[in-house]
Amino acid sequence: MSTTGSSELEVLDLPETPDRGAYPRLTEDQILLLSRYGEGKRLARGALLFCEGDRDCALFVLLDGKVQVVQENHPGGKPRVIAVHGPGRFVADLSMLTGQAVYVTAVAQTDLAVLEVTYDRLREAVTQDQALGDLILRALILRRSIHAELGAGLRIIGSRFSADTRRLRDFASRNRIPCRWEDVEEDPDAEVTLRAFDIPSDQTPAVIWKGRTVLLNPSNTELAELLGLRAAPSRAAYDLVVVGAGPGGLAAAVYAASEGLSTVVLDALATGGQAATSSQIENYLGFPAGISGAELADRAVVQARKFGAAFSIPGEATSLTQADGYHVVGLAGGGDLVAHSVLVATGVRYQRLDVPGLDRLEGSSVYYAATEFEARLCGQDPVTVVGGGNSAGQAACFLARRSPVVNLVIRHDDLGRDMSRYLADRVEQSARIRVWRDSEVCELVGDEVLAEVLLRDLRTDARHRVPTTALFVLIGAAPHTGWLQGALPLDAKGYVLTGRTADGREGMFETSREGVFAVGDVRSGSVKRVASAVGEGSVVIRQVHEFLEAEERR
Repeated sequence: MSTTGSSELEVLDLPETPDRGAYPRLTEDQILLLSRYGEGKRLARGALLFCEGDRDCALFVLLDGKVQVVQENHPGGKPRVIAVHGPGRFVADLSMLTGQAVYVTAVAQTDLAVLEVTYDRLREAVTQDQALGDLILRALILRRSIHAELGAGLRIIGSRFSADTRRLRDFASRNRIPCRWEDVEEDPDAEVTLRAFDIPSDQTPAVIWKGRTVLLNPSNTELAELLGLRAAPSRAAYDLVVVGAGPGGLAAAVYAASEGLSTVVLDALATGGQAATSSQIENYLGFPAGISGAELADRAVVQARKFGAAFSIPGEATSLTQADGYHVVGLAGGGDLVAHSVLVATGVRYQRLDVPGLDRLEGSSVYYAATEFEARLCGQDPVTVVGGGNSAGQAACFLARRSPVVNLVIRHDDLGRDMSRYLADRVEQSARIRVWRDSEVCELVGDEVLAEVLLRDLRTDARHRVPTTALFVLIGAAPHTGWLQGALPLDAKGYVLTGRTADGREGMFETSREGVFAVGDVRSGSVKRVASAVGEGSVVIRQVHEFLEAEERR
């Protein structure tokens, strides 16, 4: 981080961004509290508070002067001002709480008087005022959403027909990484960018970071390391390795780390699991207005990191073995993690449709989640959702905010059979959602992008051609336990069996291998709900403690 010197950015005399949820103004009492934990500084006009790509940034409370927050990596060539902060505001980025790189730059518009509060000191301050901590966290989450809407951060240049472009877009979306996608097929900015950075068109997709670093078709791991998503192992053996960063794994990480266990969390793709793809969870205790799965995940990551948990994303587990009395989790790409105990929280993965056209169009027009990212890609076009559960209902309602026509396809006639009643009522009351009952998708029509879906009436065998540009498949899931074959007992459907250890002891979440536990959707007999997974992840830590103490591992 740089707080001295002059910026090459053009500093404009702009009005302050209006107050709203993302940009609250601190009270005098809140500033007084933070002053006990921060250091007062004076900075000259043009000084950088932090730059795109920086890590371990501080929070700055403005006592006098103004600060511009800008997007440096803007397609227009010149940095774009996103917000202007004045006295009483705080300047920070969500990345300071998650340990990642920041995606924007903050530059002094005038001479400044600021209060600089480092992350460690901020943690101490918010324990004195929980309302202040929540205000800051909520504002930073909202700002990240605004940055994503504006396309700040990464630039991904590639073809909509490329599987690798889709992979990079999905990785950014699932990890809530602000980015701009430039489609080489239709976006004129893409050609300008390729020429500016001398990138051959046959070497896309390409990722541009900080306006100067170019990665040609990077792997998810390479991209994660660039952005600070992966933590290198810091211990020879951890007390607990959590495999899977869905609600159950995140809850376990919070409770394990808060109770002093050295904890590392792995996930093959992103924090939040399938829950993070939910646009609105309305039946989660304590959030009467609902909460998005992405915000729930971000809050949990911040909370777990506050207590010392480490995260390695992506970190795909490929095997579970034992050596010298320790559990060894093998990792994709080589290497492993050694632990006294392991928690399996790998959840489930959505199933695919077995229909003609899926393989051809899956890379461009078929989705297995409905987040803000996918909704923006669909725009005002008609879309189709397949599935009758809560995930499908939430997706249909969310997509109907933008799309004038949302087709919801279910294989039976009772929308309330597998969907919560409040959600089924909302679907039926929406003028934009058409429910196709007793129907199934039998073919996808389109050469390179989806144009229509062919629906079959299961009662009459009649066919219907339905115009649609995107298909969302939410038809159930299978446990993600392929990496555990031969290592742990699984039930007939592949879920992890728990409840009785090898020596006959009762342990609701412990497997037959001592020191290995399972929670959430991946566990046989579990209730497949977010709240249930969170509860199991919280409770299992007691059994982990009991095992470690009995084995004198701590």
